[in-house]
Amino acid sequence: MSLEPFQKSAALSLGVELELQLVNTHDYDLAPYAEDMLRLMDKIELPGSVVPEMTSSMIEISTGVCQSSAQVLGELTQIRDSLVKSADKLNIAVVGGGTHPFQMWHERRIYDKPRFRELSDLYGYLSKQFTIFGQHVHIGCPSADEALLMLHRMSRYIPHFIALSASSPYVQGHDTAFDSARLNSVFAFPLSGRAPFTLTWDEFTAYFDKMTRTGVVKSMKDFYWDIRPKPEYGTIEIRVFDTPLTVERASALSGYVQSLASWFLREQPFMPAEDDYLVYTYNRFQACRFGMEAVYVDPATGEHMALRDHILQTMQRIEPDAEKVGAAAAVHLLRGSVERAHNDARWLREVQYKERLLAEAVRQAAQRFRGSV
Repeated sequence: MSLEPFQKSAALSLGVELELQLVNTHDYDLAPYAEDMLRLMDKIELPGSVVPEMTSSMIEISTGVCQSSAQVLGELTQIRDSLVKSADKLNIAVVGGGTHPFQMWHERRIYDKPRFRELSDLYGYLSKQFTIFGQHVHIGCPSADEALLMLHRMSRYIPHFIALSASSPYVQGHDTAFDSARLNSVFAFPLSGRAPFTLTWDEFTAYFDKMTRTGVVKSMKDFYWDIRPKPEYGTIEIRVFDTPLTVERASALSGYVQSLASWFLREQPFMPAEDDYLVYTYNRFQACRFGMEAVYVDPATGEHMALRDHILQTMQRIEPDAEKVGAAAAVHLLRGSVERAHNDARWLREVQYKERLLAEAVRQAAQRFRGSV
């Protein structure tokens, strides 16, 4: 199968997908209500879409093509409000967060859809362990070559995205000591990690053709990279974010991505190099494990610094671009949480420390998602 041509898209346009948890309101464990939710949501006219995910206790919502993070927020809020109303009818709740804190993977059911059944046959128990919840941000690129340049520039900021969105400290009832444990599950898949270092679409096409000749991949969907090109949309898709606990934070993260992309296009601040990836896995691990308290190694200089300092320096540098694309409020919201070293993982831990009951942490997270706290 040959690679699709890279479609035209408006530079810096945005699209956001959120994978969400469906929980019962008895003990706040995951509940297999995706089909019922989709049936109810199908009757409501909404921007974007609501679709099933790998297991039947998850759904994915997505915006349409947006021009700003404010538009993203408007669309996500509209979808969220409809989701909450539908969930209330079913006596269930919808929750953000990168993992459900105490669900048991072996109790999950694969959603009855050909692709999910095929993946289950291929990946075995990993498919049920893939009951994890992420945010994906698409950013429109002017051309295929510029998309690859954008992808490899964004790779330096992967630790930012992980620490700012981290919301998966608990797995199967235990504190993992990670702020984002979700990404450890993604790493189990053979085609995860980073994209190959190619800076032209011709080079990338040659790589894709080699991979399809091996029979290992059939399409771009088979790559679980942290960032991947999406030629059918004319975008790159950043996939390392945990699903935040609120749509406000989800849209703010898209504004941060858009501001960075604007800076890259306007200033061309640095040329990516293969050597950037020497510290990539280390930086990624640090952000997953320690969140806002992580260490960041600058790939260009080798300097070690606090990740929080690197994020704050970057936010200052992209301020004109945040203003230009209408994301100043989004970046301001995130800056406040960096200054306080407070992300959603920390919020969940604080609730659990106070309540000593993970089900209560999920209940409060459900209230938070619906905008009640």
